[in-house]
Amino acid sequence: MEQSDLEQRRPTPKAFISYSWETEEHRRWVLDFAIRLRGDGVDVILDQWEVHPGDQLPAFMERAVRDNDYVLIVCTPHYKDRSEKRMGGVGYEGDIMTSEVMTQNNARKFIPIFRTGTSWQAAAPGWLTGKYYIDLSRSPYAEDRYQDLLTTLHGTRPVAPPIGKRPTLTRRSQLVSTPAPPSERPAQPAFEPIRIVGIVIDEITEPRLDGTRGSALYTVPFQLSRRPSYEWAEVFIEKWNHPRSWTSMHRPGIASISGDKVYLNGTTVEEVQKYHRDTLKLAVEDANEIIAEYERKKDAASERERLRKEEHERVVREAAKKISFD
Repeated sequence: MEQSDLEQRRPTPKAFISYSWETEEHRRWVLDFAIRLRGDGVDVILDQWEVHPGDQLPAFMERAVRDNDYVLIVCTPHYKDRSEKRMGGVGYEGDIMTSEVMTQNNARKFIPIFRTGTSWQAAAPGWLTGKYYIDLSRSPYAEDRYQDLLTTLHGTRPVAPPIGKRPTLTRRSQLVSTPAPPSERPAQPAFEPIRIVGIVIDEITEPRLDGTRGSALYTVPFQLSRRPSYEWAEVFIEKWNHPRSWTSMHRPGIASISGDKVYLNGTTVEEVQKYHRDTLKLAVEDANEIIAEYERKKDAASERERLRKEEHERVVREAAKKISFD
């Protein structure tokens, strides 16, 4: 079957756009964005087309998040504020999305779009800050960024080429070489626990203090001893959201990881000292314990596979020595 035939048979991706109704200009941008995506073969679901007077908005949002292949999240400072305070439709959609990520383990379904803001941190809700996002903040936005999104939606991102055959060895010493004994093989490095080094004082944001709810809160970053793996970050966030011990001031959903830092988005240094410090330590300890066990199991499986291959090669070598063509 030719490549063009394969493309024609590929299912049409369905995507829901989550955004905040903040200005008429922003709504128009989202509308134009949705129109372009539809023109490029994406079945976009947009409230401006789907919702009519008398419709149940919660039911629409639940279906839109649940039934589509992707959710495109247009991030702005206003969207971040509404999401983190769980206000309005944006807040309700945030609850639905974070719940689905935790229960369905389908983080790639939710694609952040950076639209406006002084930085990505200023525009993204806490649970999105560590994700790979599409930067469409320029006007007009960069075409290569849009194509990056499009290839993701259509499942046509570049993939690694197939692995070729092992080269034929010609020297006799290579044909009959013996694997190094276990004592001479390099030991697998043990998992190095991650710890929180301290607060990154220079990166603490400022509160808005405009009299609105939550305006006295701000973002507090914490330096980790090293950059964690994706698996460690996922476990840490889960353990922060559902800790084994917590206070009445605990706030699920405000922790995120970006690079080698943890961020609590929507708190104060005083709250960290009184309430969040111990929960952070517990989340780090639990993540270290779970990932250490995961790494041990992965290393054990790798070692079993290596031994299996070595045994197969030993049997083949011994059999090959007994075959003569003289």
